[in-house]
Amino acid sequence: MNYEQKYNYCVNLCTGNSDYGRMLQQESDNTTPQTETCDYSDVSAAEAFNLIETGDVFILDVRTQSEYDDGHLENSYLIPVSELENRLDEVPSDTAILVYCRSGRRSVTASNILLDAGYCDVYNMEAGFNAWRSGGYPYEE
Repeated sequence: MNYEQKYNYCVNLCTGNSDYGRMLQQESDNTTPQTETCDYSDVSAAEAFNLIETGDVFILDVRTQSEYDDGHLENSYLIPVSELENRLDEVPSDTAILVYCRSGRRSVTASNILLDAGYCDVYNMEAGFNAWRSGGYPYEE
């Protein structure tokens, strides 16, 4: 508070004008920067397929190299979940990110790592590559 605000506060306090305190609080609330809260969205294999087909999405595989070699989504980028925090510079921040693993557990961990790093447009494929393969969706071997 500057001198004039303090003076006016004292005058209004002494005269019983309680609206002045509310006015200062509103003024303070208006100057507080609002931070965006982000969360990831869980998607099924079918929804993930539609997301890939209809939009610009970075496909992040967080499994191991051997799992990736056994089969993976076309155009997916491999960063094992254990390495993700140290390799975030490889993940674009200006596009949607579809995260998947084998069954959906590691991709939840990876999605939270991305959120903590400031990524907001994150999709976690529930049931992972198992659901993708059993659903008959295309993949590379």
